[in-house]
Amino acid sequence: MNAMQTELIIVSEYCQKCHIEPSFIDMLREGGLIETRIEGGEHYLLLSQLPEVERYSRMYYDLSINMEGIDAIHHLLVRIEEMQREIDSLRKQLMLYRSREREEADR
Repeated sequence: MNAMQTELIIVSEYCQKCHIEPSFIDMLREGGLIETRIEGGEHYLLLSQLPEVERYSRMYYDLSINMEGIDAIHHLLVRIEEMQREIDSLRKQLMLYRSREREEADR
């Protein structure tokens, strides 16, 4: 078995084990929230996307959030992550500025 095969999960098996409808995976794909692959007529999920699929599944099935809501939440979470990276970068710049300021004051 090559590395590519180990990174793919058969959609129908995943849906059966997790008790979700294959159409839910289709909706996520059509909404641009996940990617699937088709090889040999079989639909596959990328292993790296399982955390997102599980998060979306909980939103949809457990919290009754519709696809539009899931999409909005996804975009907000992406924006929050971007803002957090920007905050971290600015914090590092501020720490560098303050340390230089202290060095100059000590001279």
